[in-house]
Amino acid sequence: MAPGVRSAVRGFRPDVLVADQQALAGGLVADQLGIPWATSATTSAEFTALTGTPQLRAWADERLQSLRRHMGARGSRSDPRRSDRLVLVFTTEALAGPAGQFGPQARLVGPSIAPRPSPDGFPWHRLDDARPTVLITLGTVSGDTGAHFLPTCAAAVRDRSDVLQAVIADPSGAVRDTGDGILVLSHVPQLALLERCSAVLCHGGHNTVCEALWHGLPLVVAPIRYDQPVIASQVVRAGAGLRIRFRHASADRIGAALDTVLGEPQYRTAARRVGESFRAAGGAAAAATHLELLAARTAVVRARAR
Repeated sequence: MAPGVRSAVRGFRPDVLVADQQALAGGLVADQLGIPWATSATTSAEFTALTGTPQLRAWADERLQSLRRHMGARGSRSDPRRSDRLVLVFTTEALAGPAGQFGPQARLVGPSIAPRPSPDGFPWHRLDDARPTVLITLGTVSGDTGAHFLPTCAAAVRDRSDVLQAVIADPSGAVRDTGDGILVLSHVPQLALLERCSAVLCHGGHNTVCEALWHGLPLVVAPIRYDQPVIASQVVRAGAGLRIRFRHASADRIGAALDTVLGEPQYRTAARRVGESFRAAGGAAAAATHLELLAARTAVVRARAR
């Protein structure tokens, strides 16, 4: 990515560069060209995943050094995953824990959630207002891994179809829509649907978890890979849900977890508490304010240098 990023920066001449935490070229190029930059941390797991694993940390550091050498940035010691000026973390302490663990330059602004178009055609008439609705989803990245898990979830709901219903997002076609309290679609209008839900069963993706908690919904989380185990641990620690094993969860285990988060009010109370913290943190507007402040400080420094 570095040549394209370098060309864009030289052509656009930004006051501040914003780089996603996984887009390492952004920070490295900004450092090379002397451009102040900020990290956009879409998941907080990056900052804690290697805690207590010195060998993995050493391996990651060596990979970064190799990348610096490849780019000709041998003198740089900055971490392209984390700006030393500003790190925007799209979560709050209520979910992720104390802000201090992310560094003094971190600003926890909560998730960036805004209205988005809801496509026509969702069969809202099939939802029974008399029964709680659970959204079951593995997100957009892990949706192809549900060949066993999603049908098992469906079986758990069917066993409770007199008191529970579920909408299953299943782009892979693993679950048949046969009624019995189950509505199966390849894609769902998630934000609109969450307003009608009572709980969410998901893979622990940061976006899905945050959108559920934004709506005050307790979670059953079955992490698969990537940052999902870390996010699942945050949900449990916040008291907003339960964690189950993705590969070995039975219909009985899934059903019992759903019964618990739906039936015991402390999970919904905790979820609402996290959601309230999200709203108070400011989201995208707060992130934009911090970026404006960084740009203003940069302008002052440049003016004094002249």
